[in-house]
Amino acid sequence: MFLLVTGHQGSDGTGDTEGAGSDGGGAGGAGIRSGRRARGLKITGLSLAGLLLLGAGAAGWVYWQLDDNISSVDINGALGDDRPARPLSTPSAGETLPTGSLNVLVLGSDSRSGDENRELGGGEDGSARSDTAMVVHLDAGRTAATVVSIPRDTLVDRPSCPLPDGESTRPASGAMFNSAYEVGGPVCAVKTVEALTDVRMDHYVEIDFAGFARLVDALGGVTVTTEEDIDDDRSHLTLEAGTHHLDGTDALALARTRYGVGDGGDLGRIELQQQLVKALLEQVARQNLLTSPARLYEVADAATDSLTTDTGLDSLGELTRFGQSLQELTSARVTTVTMPVVPAPWDRNRVVAREPEAGELWASLR
Repeated sequence: MFLLVTGHQGSDGTGDTEGAGSDGGGAGGAGIRSGRRARGLKITGLSLAGLLLLGAGAAGWVYWQLDDNISSVDINGALGDDRPARPLSTPSAGETLPTGSLNVLVLGSDSRSGDENRELGGGEDGSARSDTAMVVHLDAGRTAATVVSIPRDTLVDRPSCPLPDGESTRPASGAMFNSAYEVGGPVCAVKTVEALTDVRMDHYVEIDFAGFARLVDALGGVTVTTEEDIDDDRSHLTLEAGTHHLDGTDALALARTRYGVGDGGDLGRIELQQQLVKALLEQVARQNLLTSPARLYEVADAATDSLTTDTGLDSLGELTRFGQSLQELTSARVTTVTMPVVPAPWDRNRVVAREPEAGELWASLR
């Protein structure tokens, strides 16, 4: 469902929730030193440190294995130039890592493919939908970030999207936001978000049911506190109000829960997802994975398996370099918000963007 895309936890372990994204550590010693100072967790960066600990021969195999886990989609090639403009950035003198502002679309997909995903609630028909959608905006300098959740029940004008066979999807007015992924995959999800926001998505990251559950288990579970009882027969989760330590399956169920909390809408689920992401960050910050190469590999393998990115982030080296560019980003400087919405006048079970607030929010991220 989610990928962690934040920098370091604050010294007191506090801070706003982060979003989802890719992790990394990359320019060798600098990333490793950062991890040793407990200034943050970059899963791919830590994996690189683990490779060094495992020795040259084993490191080569492990690097290949983790790199081979990652799938990619050529978003830029599919969409061409019919997209919002990319902001111009001027690299600073002597710059070794990218520091410009960046927008990343992070999707959690309820994939129907594979036995493991089906057992976790992915269904039987082999299709997939974008169950969670977050736009992660990194400010210039990459020391602060804003994560915007888009409710999947949002009604949008879905554009025509290119398909791998050369055909195109039909445009649709008043379509469910998450239908874009279902009819046209990652390319259509990106194009629909760009049409909705007029913000260029520089990168795309997706993780499915099984990948999220494996990541939570690899981290030893996650502790969350719920303010109300949860009883959702659709996500198969029952929790009394209070503090609970969840394994991967239950954490995924919490991320999917909507009917057992609040008014049963998507906004209540987004609040749970943001709380869960914060809890995951806190769990990550407590661990020193560098002391256990085997555990480090397990976490890195879980983070990269079931991962799909655009071709700009489709290798361990690229993810590592990306993560290293976030080394000054603390969780205290990550803000999470939800796109402003109102009930759709013609369908009270759906929402539409609330203007002018939604437009102003997206304009601030360009």
